Amino acid sequence: MAASRREQILALLRQARGPVTGSELARRLGVSRQVIVQDIALLRAAGEDVLATPQGYRLGPGAPARPYRTVIAVRHSPAQTGDELYTLVEAGVRVLDVVVEHPIYGELRGLLLLDTPDDVTAFLERVADSGAALLSSLTGGVHLHTLEASHPDAIETARARLREKGYLLEGSPGAP
Repeated sequence: MAASRREQILALLRQARGPVTGSELARRLGVSRQVIVQDIALLRAAGEDVLATPQGYRLGPGAPARPYRTVIAVRHSPAQTGDELYTLVEAGVRVLDVVVEHPIYGELRGLLLLDTPDDVTAFLERVADSGAALLSSLTGGVHLHTLEASHPDAIETARARLREKGYLLEGSPGAP
């Protein structure tokens, strides 16, 4: 029965047009959310590419549709987060994650998977509703983003726009 349920989870994720919350999977399969969390862990352990995003569970991308990838370093205030993220997606890049270097825990990474302005709006609403602090608040606003694009020009456009706004960190330490 558990193996069959895990196959149903995979089928639901394959059919979904976007992420599916653990609560939704639990409701559809008639189990608790904790059972879904355990099933997802077992699916991952079995080699299934299931991602846990802030929006819910989704299957990994498989073959990359966006062959160009880079990591950028940025710094801004929490109030400028929306501007930064909208700037990136409007330049045509996908924001995969946010990464900070913590003095005790090392690298802390949050999966974002933001493609559109609507994705950014939903993310900002979740931040506001949760009252949770952004990872960048741990590092005085300094953080990294992994970006993907289908063409290198989109990445360069994103860099140029962030540079114009003073968010992009470049050059020697301490230089804006």
